[in-house]
Amino acid sequence: MRAINIGLTQEQRQGVINLLNQDLADAYLLLVKTKKYHWDVVGPQFRSLHQLWEEHYQKLTLNIDALAERIRALGGYPIGTMEGFLKIATLKEHAGNVPTATGMVANLVQDHEQVIRNLRDHVDQSGEKFHDQGTADFLTGLMEEHEQIAWMLRSFIEGQALEGDGTEPTAHAKTPVGV
Repeated sequence: MRAINIGLTQEQRQGVINLLNQDLADAYLLLVKTKKYHWDVVGPQFRSLHQLWEEHYQKLTLNIDALAERIRALGGYPIGTMEGFLKIATLKEHAGNVPTATGMVANLVQDHEQVIRNLRDHVDQSGEKFHDQGTADFLTGLMEEHEQIAWMLRSFIEGQALEGDGTEPTAHAKTPVGV
């Protein structure tokens, strides 16, 4: 096979490939979680969340393909197994747990924000450490998409008080003044 000559050393390309594979693993785990919530959501928000998450998982599917193709363009091979994804993903599964609709939204906000933080770091590493401005630009675009999704999800629960686990706090009974 002909050597790749795109102005990056093998070490630089491998460093970027490693970052991209982690982003791929997180994206795949987020896709699975988004689809699971799409299937399981119930309650008054069912229709709006069901439709929103369909849009999100369609976008995630396109991004997953783009990540894998970027890895291939750099001469690497994308991870392609759940076992491999789970080993390097920074996101965690919530297996066996079906939260409320608001809890689902809160979980996805946390996951998208984690992905955003990771991508921000990977943009810096790609450009500064590995001198791959093309990948830095590519990852910036992905980060912006996750920022928009996180904003949409945060907007859904804006104004609602949430506990750390995404549940609503227990309502406290209020006593009218003068009673």
